[in-house]
Amino acid sequence: MKEQPVLERLQSQKSWIKGVFDKRECSTIIPSSKNPHRCTPVCQVCQNLIRCYCGRLIGDHAGIDYSWTISAAKGKESEQWSVEKHTTKSPTDTFGTINFQDGEHTHHAKYIRTSYDTKLDHLLHLMLKEWKMELPKLVISVHGGIQNFTMPSKFKEIFSQGLVKAAETTGAWIITEGINTGVSKHVGDALKSHSSHSLRKIWTVGIPPWGVIENQRDLIGKDVVCLYQTLDNPLSKLTTLNSMHSHFILSDDGTVGKYGNEMKLRRNLEKYLSLQKIHCREYHRGSVTQSGCRPAEVFHGLP
Repeated sequence: MKEQPVLERLQSQKSWIKGVFDKRECSTIIPSSKNPHRCTPVCQVCQNLIRCYCGRLIGDHAGIDYSWTISAAKGKESEQWSVEKHTTKSPTDTFGTINFQDGEHTHHAKYIRTSYDTKLDHLLHLMLKEWKMELPKLVISVHGGIQNFTMPSKFKEIFSQGLVKAAETTGAWIITEGINTGVSKHVGDALKSHSSHSLRKIWTVGIPPWGVIENQRDLIGKDVVCLYQTLDNPLSKLTTLNSMHSHFILSDDGTVGKYGNEMKLRRNLEKYLSLQKIHCREYHRGSVTQSGCRPAEVFHGLP
């Protein structure tokens, strides 16, 4: 059978990703201010100071007529903004490879922006077939919050050594929020300290909300290779991606600066992984064929 040309294969992969993965964007402006000032249409104050319940400024809603009046705003005061009712899906335009420049070393990570309710079979197909990850025997799901905290040096060393050893010896996937704050930063520090001695690749998957990520524009593009700046902006409420993660699933619910729905995607993916069969082999006892398959295990850890 003739092998598919590389360019044709890449175009086919790109088309498949655009066909099954979606982004979400707010489609209905509901001002979060309960007493918007009396203004004229296309008011600069509204555009630059007043936010929709989705978290965006009024003027940052692309493709939406934001020249709402005081009467229109009052008419929506009692309406509750929701992801299901007030966002729309469209094919994702954000996936590819990130190049993190970390001193003398460059770390690479695969990424995709996708809706928080993405079908799990599509997501696992992407991870195994397109990203070439290996189905894990163990999933280490590390929780602990997004706020920065200091870990005592002795405990940090024990945590770092234990995490890396567990991932190396079991072929585990480590799943975190994937950002440069809180517990996921400590996971990144652990990998940075010990992974240089690793004998095998450690798959570390970050699942943060798309709407909290700094420097989003650097990531937008279809099957692109992009340089990503990890320096935090002290004036911003957004955060950067952690460079020691090997893969990112940027969970999109159409909001900006808000956490929550990414945990739904993360829990569902972890549960789905736990149902997958690994170590599949057949052995015979007389004329009876039995399966030696078992599911992956999910371990939830808090440092």
